[in-house]
Amino acid sequence: MRRITQGALSFVVLLAGLAPPLPAGRSGLGMVAAAWAQNSEPPHAWLFGAWTGGIFPAPTQLTAQSCLAQPTVIFTRDLVLRSTLTEPTYAQRQIATVRATSSGFEFRFEPAAPVQTDPSNSLLGLPSGGGGGINAVGFGCESLDALHVERHGENEITFPGCADFPDPLVRCPTQ
Repeated sequence: MRRITQGALSFVVLLAGLAPPLPAGRSGLGMVAAAWAQNSEPPHAWLFGAWTGGIFPAPTQLTAQSCLAQPTVIFTRDLVLRSTLTEPTYAQRQIATVRATSSGFEFRFEPAAPVQTDPSNSLLGLPSGGGGGINAVGFGCESLDALHVERHGENEITFPGCADFPDPLVRCPTQ
């Protein structure tokens, strides 16, 4: 045990010796903040992937195959895709900005333009969204162009205040 501790200490000392000196007037914490700002990952990288539930309670026995066959929401670097009950395809929203908050993330999307939909293409022949076949897709939140995501653990999120997603979402397992 003592050898491992001495070896680890030697490694840290070696790295400290190789590190450039801090610029005048910069603290170690300032350097960490600067390095964090240069990180190429977006603030919502933790959300990347497929999620299920939200519209309905997530299944208790969830396999990767069943979850990835029809996820409810998919987060990517530039888009958030969501399924609806009456459309066979995913609606996508392009991300304008993402801000990390103390409990999750706040998304602002590019303005949603109403899209003329053909009711004959939707499931059950029902128009989705507003009446008359006009569909501007949001998440049922206070604005079509906003989404608040609250993190509730390693694999669970909610969309607080979004009527279209009353239940929690869970991350699809990878295996």
